Amino acid sequence: MNTETGPAQTLFNALEDQSATVGIIGLGYVGLPLAVTVAARGFQVVGFDTDKTKIVKLDRGESYIDAVSDEAMAGVTDFGRVSWTDDFTVLSTCDVIVICVPTPLTRHREPDLSFVEQTARTIATNMTTGTLVVLESTTFPGTTDEVLTPILAGNGLGADQDFWVAFSPEREDPGNKDFSTSSIPKIVGGDSHDAGRLATAFYSHVVDKVVAVSSTRVAEAVKITENIFRAVNIALVNELKVIYQAMGIDVWEVIDGAATKPFGFMPFYPGPGLGGHCIPIDPFYLTWKAQEYGVRTRFIELAGEINVAMPDYVVARLREALDRHSGKGLSRSKVLIVGISYKKNVPDMRESPSVRLLDMMQTQGAEVDYLDPHIDAIPVLREYPHLLGRKSVAMKDVASGGYDAILISTDHDAIDYAALVGLGIPVIDTRNAIAMRGLPMGNVTKA
Repeated sequence: MNTETGPAQTLFNALEDQSATVGIIGLGYVGLPLAVTVAARGFQVVGFDTDKTKIVKLDRGESYIDAVSDEAMAGVTDFGRVSWTDDFTVLSTCDVIVICVPTPLTRHREPDLSFVEQTARTIATNMTTGTLVVLESTTFPGTTDEVLTPILAGNGLGADQDFWVAFSPEREDPGNKDFSTSSIPKIVGGDSHDAGRLATAFYSHVVDKVVAVSSTRVAEAVKITENIFRAVNIALVNELKVIYQAMGIDVWEVIDGAATKPFGFMPFYPGPGLGGHCIPIDPFYLTWKAQEYGVRTRFIELAGEINVAMPDYVVARLREALDRHSGKGLSRSKVLIVGISYKKNVPDMRESPSVRLLDMMQTQGAEVDYLDPHIDAIPVLREYPHLLGRKSVAMKDVASGGYDAILISTDHDAIDYAALVGLGIPVIDTRNAIAMRGLPMGNVTKA
C-alpha cells in the first residue's frame, strides 16, 4: 500500500517526531530495561505487567533489576515520560506495543506460547487502528505470522491495513557491563514492507544501530541461531571436559592455550549445565518446529543431551571426591553449593543448573545449603516449588557449618575463595574459580 497517506504514514510521522506512545508488556529482565531506554530516548511509555508488586515498586521509583538503576528510573519518571499499570485497557492509548513475555518449555520440552497467545488476545481486545505490534520474545521461525498476527486480527482489524506486526529479538545479557539495551545492534523484521519500515523507524530512535532483515521469520531465525551457536559450542567443551579429564588433561588450560590463536578459534568454557532464559530453551524451539518440515536436528539434539547430562557428571565427581577424602557417601554428607544463580554476579535464577544440582543432591539424601551473595532467598520456581524461601547462608557462617564438601557452581566475584579452600575439605569446582585465582589446589576437584 502507499504509505504516503493513510494510517501507516500517520504512524510513521508520529514515530519520526516521537509523539507516539509506546506500550511495553512484561516488565522483567527484557521489558523493564527497554521501557526505561525508550522513555530516556524521548517517547512517552506505558509499562504493563500482571504482577501488582512490580507496579507498586515501579510507582515508587524502585528498580528490581540490576540492569536498571534507581538513578535511571528517576531520570525518566522525573520528566513524566513513563507510567506503570496492570490495567490493560490502557493499551488503547498506545501507538506501538512491544511484547516482552516469557516463552518457556513445557514439561515435555515443547514450546509454551501461552504467554504470547494470552498477551495477543489482550492486545486484540484493546488495540485501536494504526498500531504497530512488535514481538521481542524468543521463539521459533513462523510464530509471528502463524500465531501472533491471526490472534490480533481476531478483533476485526486488518493486518497491514489497520495494524502492523514485526519481530525484533531481545539481546539482553544480564551482568554485561560493556553493552546496554541501547548499544546492542537491533535486528528488525516486519511481516510486510510497511511493518518493517515502521519498526525500523521506531527502533532507530531507541538504539544506536538497527539491522533490518527481510521478514519476521528471518529475524526469529537470527535470534534462535545465536543461542544455538552458544549451546552447541558449550556442549562441545563440556564433552571435551569429560574426555580430557579421563586422560588427565586440564580442559581449561587447553582452551586458554587454543585461545591464543588469533584466528579460527573462539573460546567457550565448560560448566555444570546451561542456565538463563534463552540458551537452555531456544534450541528445543527449533527442534520442535523442524519436525513440521520432516527435518531432524541431530546436531542440536545431541548438544542438548550433553548439556542436560552435566549435573549428573558433576554429582558423580562430587561422590568420587567424598569417597577419596573421607569414604563418606553423598547420602550421609552435608554439602555447600556456592552460587545458586545461573550466571556470575547476577541475581538471575532462570533455568539455573545450580538449582537442579541442589535438588538432585537432596533427593539422593544429602543435606545441602547454598551460599549466594546475590540471592538471599530462592524465589518461586515453576519446576521447584518446594525450594521456595530457602535462604542463603552467610560467608561468615561457612566455617562453622559442618560441611563435608563444597561445590562451586556459579563463580561470583564476591566470594572468599581462599577461605573456602582453607577449610581443608573437598572443593568441586565447575568453573575453574580456584585455579584462576592461584589458590592451593590440593583439595580441589575440577568438574
